[in-house]
Amino acid sequence: MSANSHAVSQLLWQGPMCVGWKRDLEGAVYHLANCLLLLGFMGGSGVYGCFYLFGFLGTGYVCCVMWGWFDACGLDIILWSFLLAMACLLQLAYLIYRLRRNTLPEEFEVLYKTLCLPLQVPLQVYKEIVHCCEEQVLTLATEQTYAVEGETPINRLSLLLSGRVRVSQDGQFLHYIFPYQFMDSPEWESLQPSEEGVFQVTLTAETPCSYISWPRKSLHLLLTKERYISHLFSALLGYDISEKLYALNDKLFAKFGLCFDIRLPSLYHVLGPAASDTGPESEKDDEEAREPAMPTSAQQTPPRSPLPASAGPPAPPSRARMSRPDSGLLGEDSTSLVLEDFEEVSGSESFMDYRSDGEYMSF
Repeated sequence: MSANSHAVSQLLWQGPMCVGWKRDLEGAVYHLANCLLLLGFMGGSGVYGCFYLFGFLGTGYVCCVMWGWFDACGLDIILWSFLLAMACLLQLAYLIYRLRRNTLPEEFEVLYKTLCLPLQVPLQVYKEIVHCCEEQVLTLATEQTYAVEGETPINRLSLLLSGRVRVSQDGQFLHYIFPYQFMDSPEWESLQPSEEGVFQVTLTAETPCSYISWPRKSLHLLLTKERYISHLFSALLGYDISEKLYALNDKLFAKFGLCFDIRLPSLYHVLGPAASDTGPESEKDDEEAREPAMPTSAQQTPPRSPLPASAGPPAPPSRARMSRPDSGLLGEDSTSLVLEDFEEVSGSESFMDYRSDGEYMSF
């Protein structure tokens, strides 16, 4: 112990055992190497900070190798500097590999920023969703069908990335599907995981389209395993289906100018353009036409005898039929679903005479 302390004291308090100091300085390569090492040790954290750190350190150690080879002529200097330079280069290669592995294709990057980033979906969760569709982007040419009514099985879930898809049934146009909307969300929600079915509508590309598709079984396995992803898809699919329902609701017009709400068809309706054209004067004329003429003082009607107890309640008075605008004024074309006239459901009974949905449906 005393010998060790004595050696340490000699190193600290006694000067270096140098025979003579060099009068000339080291070459420029030596000073450049030290400057690069100084800049490298000032690097920060994170991926780009590591790039800065190991980039400058690796370059500095390469300069040390050159200095040891040309000026110092020391084998140990060359070997140690070479090993340190190789360690920095290997670290840089590993960082580049990680960045390439974590980088998504351009279409999926845009999809994440548009659909998932506003919902604060973690990037790692999004990568699991993308991995389920195998990171493949499929395409549709103009007028190419994605699904045919009554023929195509429901075995996948697809999301449109670009283009526009037309949805029709029996040749009748229903609505459009725009980018970042699901193409078959109603069909997906209509079946259980163990059930099978076919499309009830035809989906045709109106422009060149690109989309991604998840196989049904693979996606169900992912949703069963990851609860967060299951809740995410439930929210996205619910919103997408509601948008499609609103698009269909804008197409429902009756012949007499009523735009019915498909959510509550017998309780809630919005008057169409025909109702706004008829002012208060026409409504007043209709009321006068429906009301019987009041008897005057000179012309009194004799009192009527009361109905017998066995007789049933009197039949409701028939309402005067409202005048209807010409169907051509309502803009009926191939892009609107024309409903039958609900004014005459059965004889004098009207669509709005029923008090509840149950009474109307039971009829």
